[in-house]
Amino acid sequence: MATPDFILSLREKIGHEQLWLPGVTAIIIQDVPAGAPITEVPKVLLVRRADNGEWTPVTGIVDPGEEAHVAAVREAKEETGLDVQVEALLGVGQVGPVTYPNGDVSSYMDTAIRCSVVGNATPGAGDGENTEARWFSVMQMPPMKPRFRLLVGDAVAQLRRPEGFCPRMGYQKRDRRR
Repeated sequence: MATPDFILSLREKIGHEQLWLPGVTAIIIQDVPAGAPITEVPKVLLVRRADNGEWTPVTGIVDPGEEAHVAAVREAKEETGLDVQVEALLGVGQVGPVTYPNGDVSSYMDTAIRCSVVGNATPGAGDGENTEARWFSVMQMPPMKPRFRLLVGDAVAQLRRPEGFCPRMGYQKRDRRR
């Protein structure tokens, strides 16, 4: 789906000025099957964006009145054609500002969620936002923004040791002196 109608309506009023929006990142993980060799690692579903060619997890804007976990499921279906279920909260953090090719500026309060596929796991590029959707070993992902690599790592850590996982508060580098 392209830019949501509510944003187009806001843009008519404010032009290219910065918008503060709720966003969601769905980290869709395919775990290692039971009985697989110890050397096998989980896979992550990534999409190649049509606008800039970058590989990313499924991302999107949360619609007015929509919960972030519902938006994650909706965005996964729109962008990959897959049905997913929410497994865990990975964290919440600020992203941006992002300046788009048309001059629009937005910042996001992003909620990252680990999801798993329900049923058929063969993805496709569901909407015009992406040109490809493909599974990658978490050890052999294509180049992508550090924030996405961090969230994929968090998703695997949460999957492996949920009892010790603490959701991330913020995506910026942490000051190690504290």
